[in-house]
Amino acid sequence: MSIIHYFRALIMAQQKKIEILNDLQVKQIMKRLAYQVYENHFHQKELVVAGIAGNGSKIAGMLVSELALICNIHIYKLEIALNKQSPDVNEVKISDDGINLSDIPILVVDDVLNSGKTMLYALTPFVRAKARSIDILTLIDRSHKRFPVHANYIGISLSTMLQEHIEVTINKNKVVVNLV
Repeated sequence: MSIIHYFRALIMAQQKKIEILNDLQVKQIMKRLAYQVYENHFHQKELVVAGIAGNGSKIAGMLVSELALICNIHIYKLEIALNKQSPDVNEVKISDDGINLSDIPILVVDDVLNSGKTMLYALTPFVRAKARSIDILTLIDRSHKRFPVHANYIGISLSTMLQEHIEVTINKNKVVVNLV
């Protein structure tokens, strides 16, 4: 490690977390996103909201709760399980309640959309199932795309350096987003 890299790492390690969004702001964003989803799906009888395991699934749950308050679309909530570090190693699995996914609109949800790799793999089972349509919703879009994946619904877009990290902390439905 060069001396420049050492000092850069040391400086970054000493930096404090910078709060990007507090719980109230996240709740307002989730309400806005729910209205946007409903506006584009109000004519549907059914909608599948599938969250990527972990924070994506929790964000999906928050969205489903908001949608339940404003619409009467029958919503199925599913969870997508995959290895985020190596999504090509293991098969992507979807919690299945016996739902026939063909010809149903799908909304795939994650907390942070970064390079697009995780999301690309998360979409494949729905493509194979011949879903009517597939949309993507993310709380934070970092815009560091390496794969051709873009969200249809975005909470906020952040211009960050590649070395920075977005930390979404969810404790008992309280959400805080920090830049680390």
